[in-house]
Amino acid sequence: MMEVFEAFHLIRPFWLLAILPVVTLWYAIRPKDTRASETQNGVAPHLAAALEVGGGALRRIYPIDGVALLGILLASAAAGPTWSKLPNPLVAETAPLVVALKVTSSMETPDLAPSRLERAKYKILDLIEARAGARTALVAYAGTAHRVSPLTEDPKILRPLLQGLTPAVMPVDGDNAGNALQIALDILATAETPGAVLFALDDLNPADVDAMNARDEESPTPLVFLVAAPSGTNLPQLDKVQGATVVQITTDDSDLGAIERRVRSAHAAALAADDRLRWDDRGWWLAWPAALLCALWFRRGWTMRWVLALLTLSFIHTPTSARAGGWIDWFLTPDQQGRLAFEDKEFAEAGELFEDPLWKGYAKYKSGQYEEAIAIFARLDTAEAAFAQGMAEIKSRQYRPAVRSFETAQVRRPDFPEAARNREVAMAIVEYVETTREQSDTGEESGIGADDVVFDNEAARGAETQIEAPNEDAAPLTADQWIQSIDTDMGDFLRSRFLLDNAGDG
Repeated sequence: MMEVFEAFHLIRPFWLLAILPVVTLWYAIRPKDTRASETQNGVAPHLAAALEVGGGALRRIYPIDGVALLGILLASAAAGPTWSKLPNPLVAETAPLVVALKVTSSMETPDLAPSRLERAKYKILDLIEARAGARTALVAYAGTAHRVSPLTEDPKILRPLLQGLTPAVMPVDGDNAGNALQIALDILATAETPGAVLFALDDLNPADVDAMNARDEESPTPLVFLVAAPSGTNLPQLDKVQGATVVQITTDDSDLGAIERRVRSAHAAALAADDRLRWDDRGWWLAWPAALLCALWFRRGWTMRWVLALLTLSFIHTPTSARAGGWIDWFLTPDQQGRLAFEDKEFAEAGELFEDPLWKGYAKYKSGQYEEAIAIFARLDTAEAAFAQGMAEIKSRQYRPAVRSFETAQVRRPDFPEAARNREVAMAIVEYVETTREQSDTGEESGIGADDVVFDNEAARGAETQIEAPNEDAAPLTADQWIQSIDTDMGDFLRSRFLLDNAGDG
């Protein structure tokens, strides 16, 4: 909540000057109570109060009071109150999270049934499910730390990997949380948006406190510690980690709520510090109390003909190009309506509502109308538009044009790491497609998609090969089925991976 107050400001503060004529008009028109002085002249105050008729009516609310309050609300709305920025619609709207799980013999203590490690796994899975659509990565550590999974939105990929993590698969005993933090930071460095690191542990080696505090001082990555130990366990070393949030594991979901609130808060703060994003104008929120005030004008005795005349004139001078969307057009602009539809994931509707060309293109892109989005972005001359055009071209398999679009984005804004990275990805796709076409006659003119089959017979040139085709009704393997199809046990698979990691480091 404090982040909201710190970020609160007005986008167009000069509109507050409109409050001055509103207050002046209110003061000039509102009836004055002059009878009291006339009545009390020469009469005792208590007798004057008894003789006065209709005194309560003098203190009632007049129609001009409602008009003045309406004017103040509208001026405040026009000033553009805001406390958060519009997220980039081309990237995930939630912060990426790296979970670092401690996998040691101490985590197998059964004081948290069935064990500390298993309880931590359950909580991690519940957290991933609660963060549906957000990307999560997994790191395991003991004496050494290892990347288990990159950032992914699919909990089905993480579930079998989590289940395979036991102390037996870790190649070195110990407690090296500092190494796990470095791997987590490296993973987050590849994400488009700032993220956070969650440690699930039962204790922290005091020697790792300095490593935790050595994060970037200007923009430190938020750390959250989920303590997988019985309630009341005291870990004083966690209090020495600067800017960390400590959450005690619970039997309900309150611990997950605390973690998610901290991650969301950090994500909102990071967006507010990003100068490339626009502020989210929340002035339309004030339209609803303004509408309720307008409803009071239907009360008998409250009709103010001169106000109705002004409203009539304003409707007469409304541009003829305005949409006829019904009563909602009285309170929300087309872009505000488009924003509401965008937040409700109604991207096709948002694409029709938006007048802002950049957001119209974003909505078209999100709804899968890539050609329309490309046409819109091509007419804009900003780096963001060129970047978005490249993304739409990638989706429509126009890889070479995508490379040019990302290059244009870099020219328009040299400090654009996302464009540079996507350009490299697009160039790699182009190279792969061209190489595959040279080696196989199954390539397509529009490129080779994820569902295309390519036969590479380079190793057995001229030899007859037999491929057993699947049944026509065969369904593709799910992530769980694919993991289960591995011949070795998941624990053996992970242990082999971790041993190779250690051999590579050596």
